[in-house]
Amino acid sequence: MLRRALLAACLLLAGAAAGVALHTASTRGDTMFAGTRPVNLGVTDGRLAPPKKTPNCVSSQADPADAGHHIAPIRYSGGALEAMATMRRVVEGMQRARVVKHEPVYLYAEFKSRLMGYVDDVEFLLVEKEGVIHVRSASRLGRRDFEVNRERIEAIRARFESAQRGTLKA
Repeated sequence: MLRRALLAACLLLAGAAAGVALHTASTRGDTMFAGTRPVNLGVTDGRLAPPKKTPNCVSSQADPADAGHHIAPIRYSGGALEAMATMRRVVEGMQRARVVKHEPVYLYAEFKSRLMGYVDDVEFLLVEKEGVIHVRSASRLGRRDFEVNRERIEAIRARFESAQRGTLKA
């Protein structure tokens, strides 16, 4: 009797895993892991939203003493409009990225993970008087991201700097 119950439980778990895998593989749009778009995105009083309490978020406007969340802003040269146009081309050139909103000094994009379709919200705010583009990248769901958001911003920084030097066609 116990053996049958154990077998039934294993089959149920296997079926659930197969269902999730099938759903993820066959869904072109959002998966059940996409979450919902946060309501606090955008610019308020010249700032992006503060970082989440969880360790799956980085922001250049976080307290520099908060090593888990703080990341350096991206420096740019040349004109502000040109810099944001370059940033948009860099983001659009990355895999599984979708620009949702583009304004003269603000850019918002969503990045979707390959396997399960988790969505990260990534924002850029150009501050001309500082000569920087502030960044915020946060996972919608979960607690940990294994440094994915930090690594993505560093990859964007490298591509943006190459594009600014003219060594990468953004």
